[in-house]
Amino acid sequence: MKNNLIKIILAACLFSFQLGHSQYKNEREHRILKSQFPAAAIVNINENVSDFKRIKFYKETDSTIISYEAKLKKDKLWYGIEFDEEGTLEAIEILIKVTDIPNDTYDKITGYLNNNFAKYKIRKLKQQYPSNNEAVGETFKNAFQNLILPSNNYQVVIADKTDKGSIDYEILFDADGNFKKSKTSLPPNYDHVLY
Repeated sequence: MKNNLIKIILAACLFSFQLGHSQYKNEREHRILKSQFPAAAIVNINENVSDFKRIKFYKETDSTIISYEAKLKKDKLWYGIEFDEEGTLEAIEILIKVTDIPNDTYDKITGYLNNNFAKYKIRKLKQQYPSNNEAVGETFKNAFQNLILPSNNYQVVIADKTDKGSIDYEILFDADGNFKKSKTSLPPNYDHVLY
């Protein structure tokens, strides 16, 4: 009887450990040439964005998913336009500051961070416009007008200090500051550096 109870407790602990770590995914981003970027995505950018500067193309590799991101500057703001492998728009992100987030939302975000991370530093804040079954042009219009909508998300990139070093996390919150998901980010790829 005691043996069965120990086995059940052990199985429950292993299951909860696996469930707790399943929300974290490793992601790596590296720069690519324009010719390596999906052609449909480039057409979408050219049709919906004008007068932008400094466009750069990136490929993001998650544990199972490959996506693409074009980063550009327009009207003194930095934008990241994310696409899937076929060139379908997934989301548009804007690099923002703390003052750009409503106070109640920011309080909920910092409350979550304080409860879940011992020593963290916020590296980036992004306002995200997901492409939710609406026309691509509508998503571009909302993002480039910098509208605050109930469908927006906030992405917080933090560095959490642990005993073994620092781990970067990308944490997604909804427009009200409620936690949605989290994933770890791998350090930048320095394969191009020769020693």
